[in-house]
Amino acid sequence: MTRADITFGSGDTFCAGWHYTPDGADADDLRPIVVMAHGLGGVKEERLDAFAERFTAAGYACLVFDYRNFGASGGRPRQVLDIQSQLADWRAAVSYARSLRGADPDRVVVWGTSFGGGHVIVTAADDHRVVAAISQCPFTDGLASALATDTLPSIRVTGLAIRDAVAARRGRAPVMIPTSGPPGSATLMNAPDCESGIAALKPAGTSGRTEVAAPAARTTSTRRPAPRRRRRAARWTPRTATLGCRLDRLDGR
Repeated sequence: MTRADITFGSGDTFCAGWHYTPDGADADDLRPIVVMAHGLGGVKEERLDAFAERFTAAGYACLVFDYRNFGASGGRPRQVLDIQSQLADWRAAVSYARSLRGADPDRVVVWGTSFGGGHVIVTAADDHRVVAAISQCPFTDGLASALATDTLPSIRVTGLAIRDAVAARRGRAPVMIPTSGPPGSATLMNAPDCESGIAALKPAGTSGRTEVAAPAARTTSTRRPAPRRRRRAARWTPRTATLGCRLDRLDGR
């Protein structure tokens, strides 16, 4: 297989990614293509290559990308999670995938994990040409997730969001919040296995916690892609195969 660095336009900047092609592929042999992106604050180097390599070995082409404001993609301020922008990135990525040499534009599969798993539910519901959606441990209901969080960490996270709002009014840089941490911490994910699981995704030789701008706490808590998918399904007959994958632990044990 081969992997090439690519960029494509989205909004007023670009998304960066990798294009995988199977061995022996040529322009006359159209292959299905899997479009892939990570979850909350994640970037492609955090083990998306492992999934893409397995798909490519099975004969699929793959397009793996980073959202705007994250990883190798453009956009400022950095680490700002904007749901509508990320959904636009998915639309741009699918459009770009259909234009790639050797890719079958009518056999596009979308694959997402965690927060990205919610994005692929919406992407497949909105784009009737997408033939399959793979949603790994998807984020489907922000309100349910928020209600399952202990009260004290929730209050501390809300305090960070308020600090960010004040900073924004004063023209200062966004206040950051870690995406994961130990139980009871003021982070977006603090289940017992979250910190070790996220650390296991990082490439060898790298360290440090992933952070996003604090308003993500508010925008994620109101995010509900699953009900939106049901509303779309009520109005049309889908031809998209959807696979949802449950993950019991993040640390691999």
